[in-house]
Amino acid sequence: MDPRMFNSNIGRLRFFFYSAGLLVAEIVTFVLCVVSTIGIEGLANSKPGPSREGLAAAVLIASLVIVLFRANFAWRRSRDAQGPKWILWSYIVFSALFAILQAGTVLVVKFDGEDSHSGLNLLGLALVGLWAVILAAKPAGGSSADMASSLSFDDLDPPRPLHGGRAPHSESAAGGTAQAPAYAMRAAPAPSNHPASQPASLPNGRPRPGGFGKRGLV
Repeated sequence: MDPRMFNSNIGRLRFFFYSAGLLVAEIVTFVLCVVSTIGIEGLANSKPGPSREGLAAAVLIASLVIVLFRANFAWRRSRDAQGPKWILWSYIVFSALFAILQAGTVLVVKFDGEDSHSGLNLLGLALVGLWAVILAAKPAGGSSADMASSLSFDDLDPPRPLHGGRAPHSESAAGGTAQAPAYAMRAAPAPSNHPASQPASLPNGRPRPGGFGKRGLV
């Protein structure tokens, strides 16, 4: 037998089916205890007291064995979900107490329909509630995954367009593109229209020879 069968964590679906299997096993075990001790007809015709001690002992032992399996499944499920410890221990303690009271009920029950076991019924409802809490617990790490998904940058909204219908980054890109030729034009030397930069010409249209300074030839 693989020891991991009783040590590994179990999820919600497995815990549900394991619990359902234990419930069926508990009912079958109770019937077998009745049949193997005094029989169904003997139980119906018997009176509360010493005549049912053997049946009560058999039911108590079988119920405690079922409680061990139920506690193991609840512990593995609670460890998988990292649930509160007080819920787990409350479920285990209430299960053991329910098994003891169930055996005692078999010892003193009357089949005339007059007796009511409200305390056992309330304990059973508490067990069902604790079992539902353990079943519905979220697996460990679910909150951290949700937090990681909420911090994802893939879901950020794109920049909204301005009144002109264009996004800010598109306008800046267009502006940079429009200014590029201006910078290129600035880099190229432009012809100067200053009179001093143009050669002087003679009245007949010929260019005047250049001089050698202020005091040179003119």
